[in-house]
Amino acid sequence: MTKHIVAAADELAPGQRKLANVAGREIAVFNVGGEYFAFANRCPHGGGPMVEGFVTGLALSDRPGEYRLARKDEFLRCPYHGWEFELRSGQSYCDPKSTRARKFNVGVEHGEELAKGPYVAERFEVAREKDYVVVDI
Repeated sequence: MTKHIVAAADELAPGQRKLANVAGREIAVFNVGGEYFAFANRCPHGGGPMVEGFVTGLALSDRPGEYRLARKDEFLRCPYHGWEFELRSGQSYCDPKSTRARKFNVGVEHGEELAKGPYVAERFEVAREKDYVVVDI
């Protein structure tokens, strides 16, 4: 897999989100309590923009008219039709057997590690002689 920088870590504080374009794909990146999650920015149910979704918990009810919120900040709810997806797995709670949000691995890496990269630019010696800049090939 190829790594792509989408933001400096301090640009995406807990509770924030960002829409990133990575290799022609829109990726919704979320920082939830210091943990990062990334999804394709298209809900698999109705095509809604996941980056505009709501990070929420799971609503549980023991009887009509009463509910409680459990598993706080563990779900992403699509802004179009309210379908919910578990942040860790992408699994849908509306259609768990066949619908899953496209999830990507995401994390923080030190710039020093990324700067090394897999590629090395071809380098040439350069010298100044009198008033001319000379490249030695």
